[in-house]
Amino acid sequence: MLTSIPRPAYYIFKCQQSAPPGMPKPSCVNQKDSESQELFQYLGQSLMMKGIILTALPIQTGCLNRCQQGPVMLVEPGHTMYVGLTKAKIDRIIEEHIIEGNVVKEYVIENEYWGEPTDPKSLV
Repeated sequence: MLTSIPRPAYYIFKCQQSAPPGMPKPSCVNQKDSESQELFQYLGQSLMMKGIILTALPIQTGCLNRCQQGPVMLVEPGHTMYVGLTKAKIDRIIEEHIIEGNVVKEYVIENEYWGEPTDPKSLV
């Protein structure tokens, strides 16, 4: 019988990059946007309240290199990059993707900004 913490079905990488004031490029956590500052905590609390935080693990990460589309988060498995996050979008992603297993396509990054993964072997 398994008595340890279960292996997560999903890993949710939420970009927490915050550029210093005056930087020309955008960042996923904007010092002038309180909602962007609250999104990771909101994600974790929402997963906890639904009782699924052990199987859908939120992870804070640095820059995911999609600053223009931020705030962003990457859901694995599947390489699903969600962009332009808000609390309402996170609610829907949890319900439809994490719980029901259906990608919320209208929140996914456009293919021209994401595309197919690059095989590391092709770079050496």
